[in-house]
Amino acid sequence: MNNIAIIASGSGSNAENIINHFRQGNIARVVLVLSENKEAYVFERARKLDVPSILFNSEEFLNGTVSKTLKRYQVDFIVLAGFLKLFPHSIIEEFPQRIVNIHPALLPKFGGKGMYGNKVHKAVIESGEQESGITIHYVDSKYDEGGIIFQATCPVLKDDTFETLAQRVHELEYKYFPQVIESLL
Repeated sequence: MNNIAIIASGSGSNAENIINHFRQGNIARVVLVLSENKEAYVFERARKLDVPSILFNSEEFLNGTVSKTLKRYQVDFIVLAGFLKLFPHSIIEEFPQRIVNIHPALLPKFGGKGMYGNKVHKAVIESGEQESGITIHYVDSKYDEGGIIFQATCPVLKDDTFETLAQRVHELEYKYFPQVIESLL
């Protein structure tokens, strides 16, 4: 049984989906949710699903405190689900090829620092792209540049708003992210 930690900065809908997915099998379980955002709704989702959650700050992320917490919970695999900070090299070295992220566009386009959430969907629409989608990739020391593991696409429609495009992209996230994590484990 693999122990997964999910790190998120926002609402946590992907985290909830992943937690529920792994409750149905014996491959892995989510043992911990972490966030640097004290207002993140992911804490409420974790509480309702009876998964321990911990708030951390930037200093704790860099000074080894988060790393020690991951060890204490015997974490084998880390999933970033809407986490907005650059990951420290020290943790990446401790979990080689065992930290994955999901990005709401088809990398390498529309990635990098500051490209998250609705900013990505707006940029996709404004650029005139005919398709968008998701990219699941390994985490390295740069934003959205780790090796691509999986991509899925959806059309960008002529009358799309960032909200309608975001809805289709979220559907891809919910469908594929747990499956790809499971295949990696």
